[in-house]
Formats: sequence, structure tokens, C-alpha cells
Amino acid sequence: MLTSRGMLESMLPGDKFCPACASPLAEREVADKQRPVCPQCGRVVYYDPKVVAAAIVQRQGQVLMIRRANQTGYGLWSMPGGYVDRGEVVEEAAAREVEEETGLVVQVDVLVGLFSEAGNPVLVAAFAAHEVGGSLKPGAEALEVGFFSLDQLPPLAFPRDQQILARWQALRDGNSGRFKSGSEGDIGDSTR
Repeated sequence: MLTSRGMLESMLPGDKFCPACASPLAEREVADKQRPVCPQCGRVVYYDPKVVAAAIVQRQGQVLMIRRANQTGYGLWSMPGGYVDRGEVVEEAAAREVEEETGLVVQVDVLVGLFSEAGNPVLVAAFAAHEVGGSLKPGAEALEVGFFSLDQLPPLAFPRDQQILARWQALRDGNSGRFKSGSEGDIGDSTR
């Protein structure tokens, strides 16, 4: 059940036993929220967000998109991205996901933003990136890959995608059409 602030109020279905001592968990109020607590050893189970890294890759004024081959959003389009592995650097995860899903090797340039929604445990870290190698071909998690202009995007898999692209476009346009990153100079478009 979700509270008015969108916070998870009860245990997830798979959380029946304490990960420390294997005793059955119970729900108790901890820090003003209902949380799974072990009555035997006192361990509190906290639900952390799951981080997704996504990349916006521009080529000749168009952005890279994948047509998803995964259950969530199957057949719809999104920016390349996926879950960050525990201990993985987020920027490296974004570059890895681009290569796995599209065959392109990219360098991550700048954080576009962090995007979250009430009640949704997924936090999206979106980055601008530019191509440095590889060749465009769909990976195992993509039915198709391609570049699209922002005014002719295919049907998007996630409502956040439009918000992410709007933020990226505002940042890009506020920087004379290109992102600046330290001493690297102008970046963000493979046409330079």
C-alpha cells in the first residue's frame, strides 16, 4: 500500500524472513514508516531505490533510441539504459548499456539530471554522451535501434523519457546547442 507521499507502507511479498537470522518478519513503525522488522534480532529491512543509468546520444541533431525487447515497454522506444550493478560507477553503467543495446561505444559527457516519481522505486540518472566508436546494431535487449529528431519521436516506453529529453534539450540549447565539459571543449554531437 502507498501512503499519500507515495512511500511503500508494507512489506514486499518476498520479504517473509529476516536476512540475518531467518526469523519471520513483522511490520513495525520505524522512523514514522511501517517497515519489516525482525522481532528476534531487531534488524530493520529498508527498501532502497534501484538506479537506472540512461544516455542521450546525439548524431546530426537526432537522438539515439532503442525499440525495447524487454517485458516492460516491449515494442516501445526509449533511450539506451539499464540498471546499475552494485558497486558500478554510474557513468560507466550508462556507457555499458549503450554498447550492449546499440553496439555504439560512447563517452559520457555530463549529467542531465536525476529523475524519480513518487511510489516508483526506480531512480533514473540520465547523461549526455557522444559516440567514440562501434557500429550501430540492436543488441539482445533491443528489437531495433535508430536516431530520431525530437519532433518526430516514436512511441515512448516511459513517461519520464519525454521529461528527460526536454531537460536535455533545454541544457543543450542553453549552451549554444552543445554541452561543455571542463577542458574537453565542445561535446555532445558526433558531427564535430
